Amino acid sequence: MTRPVITGYGVVSAIGVGKEQTLDALRHHRSGFAPVQYLDTVHRDMLVGEVKLSFDELMSRVGVPSDAEAPQSRTALIGRLALREALEQAGLNSPDDYASMALLSGTTVGGMDRTEIEASVNADGEIVHYNYDCGTSTLDIARGFGKFAFVDTLSTACSSAANAIGLGADLVRLGVFEQVIVGGSEGLSRLHLNGFNTLMILDQQPCRPFDAHRNGINLGEGAAYLVLETESSALKRGVRPLAVLSGFGNACDAYHQTASSPEGEGAVLAMQKALADARLHASDITYVNCHGTGTPNNDVSELTALHRVFGEKLPPFSSTKGFTGHTTSASGSIEAAFCLLAMEHGFLPVNLNFKDAIDRDYPVVEDRVLEKSKKPRHLLCNAFAFGGNDSSLILSDYLGSSEYSDYSDYSENSDSSESLVSSKSLEPVRSIYLIAKTELDPDADPNFRDYLAPLESRRMDKLLKRTVACSLQTLRQVPGIIPDAIITATVWGSAISAIAFFYDMMRQGESFLKPTLFMQSTHNTMSSLIAIQTHNHGYNNTHSQLDDSLNHALLDAWLQMQSGKVKSALVGIHDSIPAFDNRSFLLVTADALPPDCHPLAELVMNSSSRIIELKNLNNATDSSD
Repeated sequence: MTRPVITGYGVVSAIGVGKEQTLDALRHHRSGFAPVQYLDTVHRDMLVGEVKLSFDELMSRVGVPSDAEAPQSRTALIGRLALREALEQAGLNSPDDYASMALLSGTTVGGMDRTEIEASVNADGEIVHYNYDCGTSTLDIARGFGKFAFVDTLSTACSSAANAIGLGADLVRLGVFEQVIVGGSEGLSRLHLNGFNTLMILDQQPCRPFDAHRNGINLGEGAAYLVLETESSALKRGVRPLAVLSGFGNACDAYHQTASSPEGEGAVLAMQKALADARLHASDITYVNCHGTGTPNNDVSELTALHRVFGEKLPPFSSTKGFTGHTTSASGSIEAAFCLLAMEHGFLPVNLNFKDAIDRDYPVVEDRVLEKSKKPRHLLCNAFAFGGNDSSLILSDYLGSSEYSDYSDYSENSDSSESLVSSKSLEPVRSIYLIAKTELDPDADPNFRDYLAPLESRRMDKLLKRTVACSLQTLRQVPGIIPDAIITATVWGSAISAIAFFYDMMRQGESFLKPTLFMQSTHNTMSSLIAIQTHNHGYNNTHSQLDDSLNHALLDAWLQMQSGKVKSALVGIHDSIPAFDNRSFLLVTADALPPDCHPLAELVMNSSSRIIELKNLNNATDSSD
């Protein structure tokens, strides 16, 4: 396997459209906060980090006619701007280039701003035109360039873009694609703003991450994308890599739907996995771009995690959310872009608005220019999310040598040399088997008391209860198996809660809304609840790409297993629109088969179509959908 190199990146946020404006703002400590200007909300005085372009200006910038029939979301338009800059820098300027590339994008709200404009409540009290999902938003971004070979949407709340980067790196490492473009886009919406407002964590002043007097977050919007490819692909095209994506780690805190655990367990595991993946020691890290939201809970939890990973010698670190606000799903890629700018231009982004330290040994970044001899070489970038979905990226300086080539992935339980997959043949080195599965009757609910305590059950909507029941039913078929990964496919996420929150917002305005509905509305609520119920700290991801969602979730499991990172995975598809669909599959590698366990089918991938199939023991093959 080949470690992916970065050959282009593009970024859009409240501090600038493109790398040049962004770099200038970072160097001159210029924040993008301002009262709401473009979002149609009653909260006009709320400080936010909006991209400084109106809807019409965005349409003009990306070349979409103002009278275009297909409606465009702010998420899609911002995403196109960042994607175009990344592709241009990488020298990929034609639809022929994109035809063999994969596009992986992270988002949570997707096209929600269009739904807010177009939706209405009819005479029967039903919502009309609630029809913009995450996957469609990514397709809208892709349509501005041509047809990509593969499109996927990751929706894990604030770690979405980071997980898109990590999964894209796996596609390159395992030879599924030579080139991928990865990142995320998120436009502000009323659902977005009011949802966080119900949690009472929005600061009326500019946020102060890691400050002793911090009081919450300011929301932002933006997008960033990175072009990842094999080193040989870049050099063959005559493009010198800018940097290396040397490590990625994802873990679940498995603690609470919105709060981080006091000990920062998920954050610790994510950083440790990223370091192991990069084959680096903690002492090799020269800067950490923290998640650092500015909430009392998050910052202490993350600081605790940093001390657990780095000991008493923490590297310089900062949160850049004082510049942009919390760009939620896009934050992982936007802040990765900031790390690339810092690496290229020899500075560290400062921690704006910081005055009083939480910790006396606090090495917050207050200087911004570095001597050439101290140019940052290995930068760690954190993105943590609702449900405890925690991800860490490591970006390293490209030295133009073989140091980053022909390496083997870290595998805790096996010889890493066995985890190689041929980039030409895609022949797997590990057989993967289906050993248990469950499909719930769409018209009949199981007895939820068999799976949930009454208090837990009362707090969950029906889809979430069915999801937990379906998943636990599958796991109970093979006692003793604790999956290393929980991967969910869903088109609409927990639409029951999302639509209820949206309905309340339309009928009663932007006041007295219920936080529980918002907390359950994120697509990764299901994966996180399964993890919380099973105390599972392993890999955790959620795919939302229309009819391809389940196939992409199974492909994710295939990648994690072929790379040697996991030996077992619980994969499920869970939706409530147009009808309840709850199916779960327990997969294991051949060397992890329990004694006397008879596999139901083998998981195989068609290397030309990237379609995952379950091959029955009688050699009949069923598609994953």
